[in-house]
Amino acid sequence: MCAGAIALMMGVLGAITGQAQTPKRIALVGGMLLDGWEVPPLHHAAVLIEGNRIVQVGPAAEVKIPPDATVIDTSGQTIMPGLIELHAHLVILGHGDYGRWFKWLDDHKDKYPLEKIMEISANQLLMAGITSAVDLGSPLKESIRVRDRIAHGEIPGPRMSMAGPWIIPRDAIFPPYCQIDVNNAEEAAKATEDNIRGGVDVIKAQGGLNFAELKAIADTAHKHNIKVHAHLYEEQAVRDAFNAGIDVLQHVGSAGTPPYSPDLVKAIVDSGRPVVPTAAHRVWVYPATLDFPERLQDPEVKRYFPPDIWAEVQDSFKNFHALSYFQTNDRQEFFGDASIEQWIKAGAVIGMGTDNGTPMNFHSDALWREAKVFVDHGMAPQRVISSLTRVGARILGKADQLGTIEPGKLADIIVVQGNPLFDMTASLSNVNVIIKDGVIYKGGKGSK
Repeated sequence: MCAGAIALMMGVLGAITGQAQTPKRIALVGGMLLDGWEVPPLHHAAVLIEGNRIVQVGPAAEVKIPPDATVIDTSGQTIMPGLIELHAHLVILGHGDYGRWFKWLDDHKDKYPLEKIMEISANQLLMAGITSAVDLGSPLKESIRVRDRIAHGEIPGPRMSMAGPWIIPRDAIFPPYCQIDVNNAEEAAKATEDNIRGGVDVIKAQGGLNFAELKAIADTAHKHNIKVHAHLYEEQAVRDAFNAGIDVLQHVGSAGTPPYSPDLVKAIVDSGRPVVPTAAHRVWVYPATLDFPERLQDPEVKRYFPPDIWAEVQDSFKNFHALSYFQTNDRQEFFGDASIEQWIKAGAVIGMGTDNGTPMNFHSDALWREAKVFVDHGMAPQRVISSLTRVGARILGKADQLGTIEPGKLADIIVVQGNPLFDMTASLSNVNVIIKDGVIYKGGKGSK
């Protein structure tokens, strides 16, 4: 069944908010354009889409709109590429306690099998304006099915790159189906091969692996032209991963570690190796919730939850300050500013990822909170937009197709309220139009 024939349920399991539209031509007319490059905006712009491709971009006065096009008025708003999330977890939904969450899922597995939970998460991401995402730790079979069903237009969600189970040397806080335990380099290489044969797009190396194991994973994945993302905190782990050839350095500096040695930062920056600090998920989400606990009941977040899951998630937030996930926050907040600023000031290639789905870190708001952290710490707003779009596409290995608004690229475009260069949070938290692959998922009421 083609995407244009499917009525997409935007509020999963009951709250219908819209229906996908697949007009042959779409014109976005009147708004400011941020095309993903760090160049001055184009004001009063027009973007013409045919099928799933962008075919023309320019001043609205110069772009000829075909009479059969669906015209979306973007006046007073900003047109920009769809957001790219580089660290998502579709099996979790922001619940406060992992052990309790996975037990609840096991108790409700007939109604909510893991694939259904992943569908709910994917829909939440898309409705936040995220048109591409990387899942870094979910069961293999369900990951591949969800990715492929999204690609075939059967369910709403971003373009997903799936890691399947992460590779780890010990038991972790997620259930066994989310991981492969290894004890040496040979087992690490085999686990990598198994995931690749299973159809994954990337490999996730979890924390605790030694240099030999990391190198075995990287060497094996690179034989198949597959990138490896690694979960890293301590300086020696970052050095080992960098020297082993790991492609994307995840979490670096976000868990209470002091800033890294200048020579290590310089080596990473000089190499162009991307970092994805996942800054906000503890260090800024927790104090933001202390200041405004009402954010946990945000109706825009609630809108995309089934009622019984929402009730369970809300119950998990009772006495949220006592949750085990936040018990190291004092240390993390102490080093937080310096940990993020080391990458901004050094000129690192920074991708935006959030570890979303972790406690109180909803799929619906995690990415704009992450963007706010970088703006607040001195990263130029336009550079942040570029990291959310063009740089993310480069890290995905899809820069030729995604990340910028220019003729020939795939039509993954959002329209946000106001001007994100003036107020990043106000804009990215109000996504009015969502187009992915030329399909309108939100805000498509225009005129022909």
